[in-house]
Amino acid sequence: MHKPNDNWKSRAVLFLLSQSVSLFGSTLVQMAIVWYVTLETASGGWVAAFTICSYLPQFLISFWGGVWADRYHRKALIIGADAMIAAVTLILMLFLPYLQGRAFLLPVILAVSAIRSLGAGIQTPAVNAVIPLLVPETQRMWFNGVYAAMQAAIQFAAPAAAGIILSLSSLRISLLTDVVTALLGIGLLTGLRLPPQEQSRSTATYFSDVKTGLRYALSHRTIARALILYGLFIFWAVPGGFLAQLLVSRIFGSSYWYLTAAELAGFAGMTAGGLILGAWGGFRRRETTLALGLASFGLLSVGMGLAKCFPLYLALMALYGIAMTIVQTSVTTIIQDQAEKTIHGRIFGLMSTLYAGALPLGMAIFGPLADIVPIQVIVVLSGIALLLTAPASRPIFGRF
Repeated sequence: MHKPNDNWKSRAVLFLLSQSVSLFGSTLVQMAIVWYVTLETASGGWVAAFTICSYLPQFLISFWGGVWADRYHRKALIIGADAMIAAVTLILMLFLPYLQGRAFLLPVILAVSAIRSLGAGIQTPAVNAVIPLLVPETQRMWFNGVYAAMQAAIQFAAPAAAGIILSLSSLRISLLTDVVTALLGIGLLTGLRLPPQEQSRSTATYFSDVKTGLRYALSHRTIARALILYGLFIFWAVPGGFLAQLLVSRIFGSSYWYLTAAELAGFAGMTAGGLILGAWGGFRRRETTLALGLASFGLLSVGMGLAKCFPLYLALMALYGIAMTIVQTSVTTIIQDQAEKTIHGRIFGLMSTLYAGALPLGMAIFGPLADIVPIQVIVVLSGIALLLTAPASRPIFGRF
């Protein structure tokens, strides 16, 4: 088994920087496209279509991307996916002035969004599978915490940057920004020499590799429970997290100040959660950290549903963001520690599939339900459901 050498930190930081630069551009363009479509059409149908295209292709390809991450060189997959996203974005940028008429322009942008989602589905499992190659087991919670903080900061900064660019310039400049950041990320990653990868030497078909990955995930008690908890967590997090703007507008007011403050509190909490884990490293048993995050997340969701004072809601939202990062980082670290190196890609592909499936499913269920049942009731009930999932992590303890 390969052991990271003494200069693992410099390599890990360079890898983190390359992915953060790429993620910033991708997030910026995703927000710019959604806002552009919203302002151009004011159509809920078109916005829903673009939301589906942002998740469905990733959902369909993520597990296959995990298979490829186990069979082929992960660095090449990451660079290839980034290059594919940059290429299709560049093509759209070059031809955008010639795409006249909404009936033609919007379907083209929709197709580009779908291709970009496919690239993300290939890239994400490979990125998560590279981290165990770079970071020693005792330092993975620290690294994943710092990475989560970087991601949260980017998710906060990129929409603001997209808004500024669209206000002062155009969608084409937003697309160009993504191309430039992708090239920077690829350049940084190209100069990084990764440790040897234990690749799957299977001569079986891709379908056989898929079955092997699923069988392994289901038969490994620790990984199976971690993945199930993660899927349930994403699903039940939709009311309090992803429908937070709806709750704020209905309970506290629909002014932009309220909506912006809620977003800032959530992202600040997620960033703080990553920094806390980076400094603390979590409990010795990863599952204890996961159970703490799930229980805290559920309790805070109940509090947010009951809160009548906006400053209190903001405080709870910030803590909610911390708990969210703790849960996601704990699940990622558990999988990195427990899964066999030759199957990391498939397990992380399955994790990406769960995310890309559970989130739209939750939106499809809880969004319309919020027009029938008060949103705060849904948030409270989802928090109770999350509280009930926390004890489900106990059987994992016996594996450590």
